[in-house]
Amino acid sequence: MQPHDPQQPSGYGPGAAWSASTPEPGPYPWLTDHPASSVPLPGGYPPPQVPLHEPRGLSPFGMPARHSWEIPLLVVIVLFTAVAYLLAFVLLFLGAVNQYVLILVAAPLLIWFGRGVNFSSQRVNGVKMSPSQFPDGYRMVQEAAARFGMAAPPDAYVVLGNGQINAFASGHGFRRYVVVYSDLFEISGAAREPDALAFIIGHEVGHIAAGHASYWRQLGMFLVPFLPILGNSLIRAQEYTADNHGYCHRPQGAPAAMGTLAAGKYLNSVVGFDEMADRAAQERGFFVWMVNAMASHPVLTWRMWALRDRSRHGRLFWRPNPVPPRFGPPAGPPPASGHGGDAITLSKAPL
Repeated sequence: MQPHDPQQPSGYGPGAAWSASTPEPGPYPWLTDHPASSVPLPGGYPPPQVPLHEPRGLSPFGMPARHSWEIPLLVVIVLFTAVAYLLAFVLLFLGAVNQYVLILVAAPLLIWFGRGVNFSSQRVNGVKMSPSQFPDGYRMVQEAAARFGMAAPPDAYVVLGNGQINAFASGHGFRRYVVVYSDLFEISGAAREPDALAFIIGHEVGHIAAGHASYWRQLGMFLVPFLPILGNSLIRAQEYTADNHGYCHRPQGAPAAMGTLAAGKYLNSVVGFDEMADRAAQERGFFVWMVNAMASHPVLTWRMWALRDRSRHGRLFWRPNPVPPRFGPPAGPPPASGHGGDAITLSKAPL
């Protein structure tokens, strides 16, 4: 606004994401039992469990994938930043001091101070989610943290939105937190789309799980504002990674979440997710490329395409190919022939 320990596979596989029969998530949806008969076999042994059968994609084992460009871009930008720091100290030693040299030299302190002020502002002005305050949001944060294998859930705060649709994740010291603008809770009522809020919260918790809120990462990315296309590309890759987390947490909430970003909290149901995603391959031209290249978030049509086509990473630089996205067979028991094509049998393994 990175890698994980092995976890159990999720019940929300890529092939089942848009299915109307997707089961309602429990506190730990990836621990759902596989279907099996309750009638014991001769000798008293229980019948074998039938493994779920899901198509290959960005999350074949139920865990979110990091965007393929995130780490390469991060390495390049950290190298640029390290060289700039060294150059700043050399200039300081030589007496060639200006405002840019001072900002670079003071960057570690400036980032630490800014993070502390931001965190304290949420602590004294925001409504902290708890079992008695915004209990639905609190439960979603707890579920997302457990879903991503985090050792402890982050704090979560609700702040006055004043009509803005936004949320972000950050931290200070060893503390991590999520901030959700109050207007987003207006999409979570029974008459609207609670899954959209769950997707958004999963997205923000995903930023923390992926290490995007780390002090050292922010220090290494200090030059991002001064590297417009390169820096923004890294930020967009991180947003795709966070979207993968939100998708793994609540895939059925992705269409309504994107609809909310496109048309607002009251008209999100009017947005045709597929119709808008299709335009990612249709809208072309230099200025379309430029708008995306200068953006801190993927443009919405490309972002929707990436959430619909789970067979590949979201596009950073070039629009998607104008071909229908490839989907595998829906999640379920393996084919009787034993040949699954693009499908695989899930097991306990990290992505």
